[in-house]
Amino acid sequence: MSSLALYRRYRPETFAEVIGQEHVTVPLQQALRNNRVNHAYLFSGPRGCGKTTSARILARCLNCEQGPTPTPCGACQSCRDLARNGPGSIDVIEIDAASHGGVDDARDLREKAFFGPASSRYKIYIIDEAHMVTPAGFNALLKVVEEPPEHLKFIFATTEPEKVIGTIRSRTHHYPFRLVPPGTLKDYLAEVCAHEAIPVADAVLPLVVRAGAGSVRDSMSVMDQLLAGAAEGGVTYEMATALLGYTDGALLDSVVEAFGAGDGAAVFDVVDRVIEGGHDPRRFAADLLERLRDLLILAAVPDAADKGLVDVPADVRERMQAQATALGPAELSRAADLVNTGLTEMRGATSPRLHLELICARVLLPAAYGDERSLQARLDRLERGVGGGGTAAGPVVAPVQQQPQPVAPPQPVAPQPPVAPPVVQAPAPPPPVREAPATRPGAWPTRSAAAPPPAPAEPVPAPAAPPPPAAAPPGGGGDPSRVQQMWPEILEAVKKRRRFSWILLSQNARVTGFDGATLQLGFTTAGARDSFANSGSEDVLRQVMGDLLGAQCRVEAVVTGGGGGGGGAPVPPRPAAPVQQAPPPARAPSAPEPAPRPAPPAPEPPRPVAPPPVAAEDDIAADDDPDLSDTALSGQELFVRELGATVIEEFHHE
Repeated sequence: MSSLALYRRYRPETFAEVIGQEHVTVPLQQALRNNRVNHAYLFSGPRGCGKTTSARILARCLNCEQGPTPTPCGACQSCRDLARNGPGSIDVIEIDAASHGGVDDARDLREKAFFGPASSRYKIYIIDEAHMVTPAGFNALLKVVEEPPEHLKFIFATTEPEKVIGTIRSRTHHYPFRLVPPGTLKDYLAEVCAHEAIPVADAVLPLVVRAGAGSVRDSMSVMDQLLAGAAEGGVTYEMATALLGYTDGALLDSVVEAFGAGDGAAVFDVVDRVIEGGHDPRRFAADLLERLRDLLILAAVPDAADKGLVDVPADVRERMQAQATALGPAELSRAADLVNTGLTEMRGATSPRLHLELICARVLLPAAYGDERSLQARLDRLERGVGGGGTAAGPVVAPVQQQPQPVAPPQPVAPQPPVAPPVVQAPAPPPPVREAPATRPGAWPTRSAAAPPPAPAEPVPAPAAPPPPAAAPPGGGGDPSRVQQMWPEILEAVKKRRRFSWILLSQNARVTGFDGATLQLGFTTAGARDSFANSGSEDVLRQVMGDLLGAQCRVEAVVTGGGGGGGGAPVPPRPAAPVQQAPPPARAPSAPEPAPRPAPPAPEPPRPVAPPPVAAEDDIAADDDPDLSDTALSGQELFVRELGATVIEEFHHE
């Protein structure tokens, strides 16, 4: 008895002892009770799941003296012959089709099948590995399987039912067997170990179940090997991992915790320990993927262990729960995808260690990828403060705390731009009027060079109007460092949405303040600022900020310096300065250039009044770019509109 393999010593003798196949055993027992037994059966399923064993039990049930019965008596001669250690029955013939699947073997079986049983009720043929029977052999059996004598029964067992020809398969009752669930198999192994009186560590049984992959026979063989090598202390976890080649749980804990902390040195130290310990890098990657799967389930279902979704001891469960919390669902999902892809690439690789190190490097660097899962992983790290220190985690909470305070500082800044329109006498479009001086000097090179008034107009961009917006928001309670660090990512996201907005921001703007609720951008010129405000780019930037930071914020654009950044704002003060420059009309000979163009005022009066140009300015304000229009301004209109001058006298040369 002790010399037999474990799976033979504990082979079931009744349908009640068969585990994990209730969908097959229950209907078969009911058919025996009803005495509605078919003449041919087909048992299919993975190896080691009980097909041949169930065929022998069915033969015992049919030939029992009290049968056909679902529960053999075990006392009659037929039951004893077909018992676990019985000699076998002459009326129950087992044929291995792998070596007896030819047409000659089928003809020999057909000739012997018509002879009645020697001492039993039925003559039963159990044909194992039936898919190995050749098509000619199946055709030779077809007639006897289709119309057998009353004393003849057939039971075909196979792992590949699709290879059994359809004419045979259609004449059988097909029962598909399945792999045994891990929980059921674990309980069964525990009973066997208790019966063997050998102590086994709790963490060993899940390893055996995993090695058996749902096959009862394979799991029993692995358990038999461990029990055979057990010392006085029984089967330990260290012994099982070393013998079965699985990765020690301590190594998996170390690498997962290093992933959570972003500690690259610890990760590659674990890889070195794996290689130096003689472990297979592929096996380590597979075990790591299994661990990430368990962590993903724990992150999604906190009570997964109680529900049987994760089968680990209590102490290991607590560590895994902490690891799932430290990593987060997004980073766990991304890491699992990377390990799964890397494991596929490692098949046939000449340097498995190199592939394993590359997998770990990819998991550690979510910023190296621009896909959605990498972005979610980076956001998770920002919320946990991993990889960026306290500065990464702080700003995520800061907007909620600082949101009430910065609302006040932007309020006084916003009303300032509307102050200029009453003086400029253009109520609706003050922004276009401000933009003109910054963008149009290059459009009229001849007139700008010939006109003397631009000299006093140079100090005008320095009034106090632009500086206050640039200085006010930075004094708020916000910290712009987070947005400044993420500014390249923000620009890249804006570029994907709208290239024009990206050009405006990348070439003309910089972050000058951020308080959690308001983002302040400083532009080099007023023209760039107004183009940003009037082109819809502000909405694009707001959407990108909402996607990356998880919160909507207001965008405030101001002019912070350089060139004509505020050149258009101080239009009202200009009328006073040009009045002092009235004597230079002697240089007006340069005015013949605009003479060919039709001027709104009559050519004869030498002293036009200022109101007509103001009225023309109202008409021009509605145009986006009068410089490029067919109805361009005359010279004196341009002086009045752009420089705020008063025309005293105009000379025309014939």
